[in-house]
Amino acid sequence: MLRAENITWEQGGKTILKGISLHLKQGEWAGLAGPNGAGKSSLLKILAFLEQPTGGRLFFQGELIEGRMPLALRRHLAVVFQDSLLLNTSVYENVAVGLKIRSLPKAVIKERVETWLERFGVLQLLKQPARSLSGGEAQRVNLARAFALEPDVLFLDEPFSALDAPTKAHLLQDLADASKESGVSALMVSHDFRELARLTQRTLIIKDGTTIAELPSAKLLSDYSRAAAADKNTVRHNVFDIEGFQNLHEVFSPIWEEF
Repeated sequence: MLRAENITWEQGGKTILKGISLHLKQGEWAGLAGPNGAGKSSLLKILAFLEQPTGGRLFFQGELIEGRMPLALRRHLAVVFQDSLLLNTSVYENVAVGLKIRSLPKAVIKERVETWLERFGVLQLLKQPARSLSGGEAQRVNLARAFALEPDVLFLDEPFSALDAPTKAHLLQDLADASKESGVSALMVSHDFRELARLTQRTLIIKDGTTIAELPSAKLLSDYSRAAAADKNTVRHNVFDIEGFQNLHEVFSPIWEEF
């Protein structure tokens, strides 16, 4: 579905990404994790064709993409950021806008908008001004807007980081259900190993702009939990230095200064 080979990216004379390769298969959900400044969001933007790499090659659906991605292919992608970035109009119009740009029939637009608002539990808000919503409601609308496009690949850049724990838990379940129903492939950036274990099959760990490990997301969570229970200070200072990631687990705890 999506393949990156030896991706590098330089900005302002600084190398942000160095030789990263990734293959996202059809229907697969993969995670990106690592400390702040590791290059996770930069890599996601390049893979979503929002930025062009300095070096390396990008393939989408088997086709080498050089330069700017053609609009016809770009419409197979959707991005959900941490901030919902809703327009100053109704909830309905926010979800419908991308479909209208694609010139879909009004009946199709109405069906998709209402279907995905209902699946994310905010159909009753469709006439509300989008900017009057709570943070959790706004992110539900944001996700409904992305899924309504029926993308082949969905990119999520820390979509739950601004939400409280109960809201996050409910939204995680709804997103997990939506992923199964839609069959979409996805790449998600997160600091939270629990989110990654809940939604993704495998996680790439990035540090200083390069991939230092790749392993099943469930194993990442379980290994780190054991290490955290055994010695939190050791984990705190050596989370990215344990050979083979045999001692990792749970969540990037907020007590870790490097995160």
